[in-house]
Amino acid sequence: MISVDAIAVEFSGDTLFSDVSFVINENDKIALMGKNGAGKSTMMKIIAGEQKPTRGHIRFPKDAVIAYLPQHLLTDDNCTVFEEASKAFQEIFTMRDEIARLNKELETRTDYESDAYMKIIEKVSDLGEKFYALDDINYEAEVEKALGGLGFKREDFNRPTSEFSGGWRMRIELAKILLQKPDLILLDEPTNHVDIESVIWLEDFLLNKAKAVVVISHDKTFIDNITNRTIEVTMGKIYDYKANYTHYLQLREDRRSHQIKAFQEQQKFIADNQAFIDRFKGTYSKTNQVTSRERMLEKLQIIEIDEIDTSALKLRFPPAVRSGDYPVTAESLSKSYGDHIVFKDANLSISRGEKVSFVGRNGEGKSTMIKAIMGELDFEGKCELGHNVKVGYFAQNQASLLDPELTIFQTVDEVAQGDIRTQIKNILGRFMFSGDMLDKKVSVLSGGEKTRLAMVKLLLEPVNLLILDEPTNHLDLKSKDVLKEALLAFDGTLILVSHDRDFLQGLSEKVFEFKDKRVIEHFETIDAFLKRNRIENLKEIDLKS
Repeated sequence: MISVDAIAVEFSGDTLFSDVSFVINENDKIALMGKNGAGKSTMMKIIAGEQKPTRGHIRFPKDAVIAYLPQHLLTDDNCTVFEEASKAFQEIFTMRDEIARLNKELETRTDYESDAYMKIIEKVSDLGEKFYALDDINYEAEVEKALGGLGFKREDFNRPTSEFSGGWRMRIELAKILLQKPDLILLDEPTNHVDIESVIWLEDFLLNKAKAVVVISHDKTFIDNITNRTIEVTMGKIYDYKANYTHYLQLREDRRSHQIKAFQEQQKFIADNQAFIDRFKGTYSKTNQVTSRERMLEKLQIIEIDEIDTSALKLRFPPAVRSGDYPVTAESLSKSYGDHIVFKDANLSISRGEKVSFVGRNGEGKSTMIKAIMGELDFEGKCELGHNVKVGYFAQNQASLLDPELTIFQTVDEVAQGDIRTQIKNILGRFMFSGDMLDKKVSVLSGGEKTRLAMVKLLLEPVNLLILDEPTNHLDLKSKDVLKEALLAFDGTLILVSHDRDFLQGLSEKVFEFKDKRVIEHFETIDAFLKRNRIENLKEIDLKS
C-alpha cells in the first residue's frame, strides 16, 4: 500500500494543490484526470520521487518497486534495443556479479576462523538465496516477449537505439518498466506513440499481469478498459471515484449539480440574512441579532462549484470546390528502401466524400503511403490525385515544422490571405489562443499548443481532401472531441491515420490495413474492424504467453 499524505505544491505563492491525501492499494488501476495545468503530471512526478512537494509525504514499504514512464525521455544510444531492455534485470546481473566476486575472494583467503571470513560466507549465503529464487526467470525470453508485444521485430533487437525515433525509444523504456514487475507502474500518456495492436497488448498486460497502475491518458477507450478508479485533480483538490472514466463523468456531473443546488441555497441564505442586517442595522432592539448575523456571514465558508473546462476548439472547415469522383487512386504501387520492402503491388481507390482509415503496426507503411500520395517520395507503380483536388495535409511532425522564432500571431498572419486576415484573432480564439498569449513565441509553447497552432494553419484554406497523420497526439480530450465532430461534419474526402481507437470509432466506413508488406482493403467500418482485430490479437497474445 502506497500512501499520499497531505501533499501540497506551491509555485511563487500560487497553490497548485494543497492537503491532498489518498491511498494506492495493491491492485488499483487508477486514471489520474483533470484539465491541462491542473497538476496531474506534477502529482505523478511526486509519487515517482522525481519531484519534491512543498509539504507532505509519500509513504510506501521499504522494498516497494515504483516504475515511472514520463512523456519524454531518451534511452542510452550506446546500447542495442535488447541490451537496453535487459537493464530491467540489472538487479539479477548485479547479484550474480557480486556472488562471483565474493566467491573469488573466499578462494584466496586463508583466515577461515576469522569474523571477516564468516561475514563473507553469510553475505554469499544471503545473496545466493535471493539470486536462486530469481534465477528461474528466463530473462531473455521475457525481454523478447515484451519487445515483440510492443511492436519490435526480431531483427530490431540488435540494432542500436540511436536508429529509432523518440516514439520507439519510449517503447523500449516501457518494456523495461513492464519487465521489472513493479508494485506500482506510473504511466504518463503511454499510448501517444504506440500503434493499436501494441495498445491492445499493453492493456492485456496491465489488466492481467501488473499490480497497481496510475495512468494519465487522453485515450478514453484505453483508460476505460484498464482502470477501475478515477482520481480527478481540480481547483487544488482531488475527488476520488471508485469508477472508470465513463462512469466518473456521470458521477462528476451529479456532484456538480449538487454543488450548484447547495451554492444557490447558500446564496439565498446569505441574501436573506444580509437583507435583515440592512433593514435593522441601527435599530437598538435588533442590535444583538444584527451583530450575530454579521459574524455568522463573516465566518461562512462559501461553497465552490467545480470549474468546467469550457475552452473548446471550434473547427469549421470552410467550403471547398467539388473534386473529381476519385480523389485518390493507386495501382500496383510498391515502395522499397534497398532490400527492405515496405509494401508491394498495393491498389487503392478512394471515392469523393469517403472517410477511410489507414491502420496497422508502426513501420508497415501507413505514413509512407501518405507521402506517396503527396508526391514526397519515389515509388514504383501508379499513384494519382483526381481532378480539382485541393489537399490539406497534417503530418506527424507538423508541429515541429513551425518557426520557433515567430509568435503565435505571426505564424498565422504569415500564411493568411485576403479577407481572412481580418479574422486572425477570432480564429486563434477558437483554438484557445487569446490575449497576451498571441505574442508568445512558438519556442515556448507546449506540444499540445504547437499541434493546435499547426491545425490553424491547415484550416486557413478550403480543401476537399484532408489527410491527417496522427492529428490527436498532444490534444486533450476536449480538443479531440471537437476535432472529431468537425471531421464528422466535413463533406470532403478524409484519409486518417491514428492509433486512438476512441477517436477513430464512427469516423470511417472503409479501412485499409497495412500488414506483411501488403495493403488490404476492408469494406467495413473502423468499429467492426477494431472489434475483430482485438479478438485476433488477444488470441496471438495467448499463443505467445
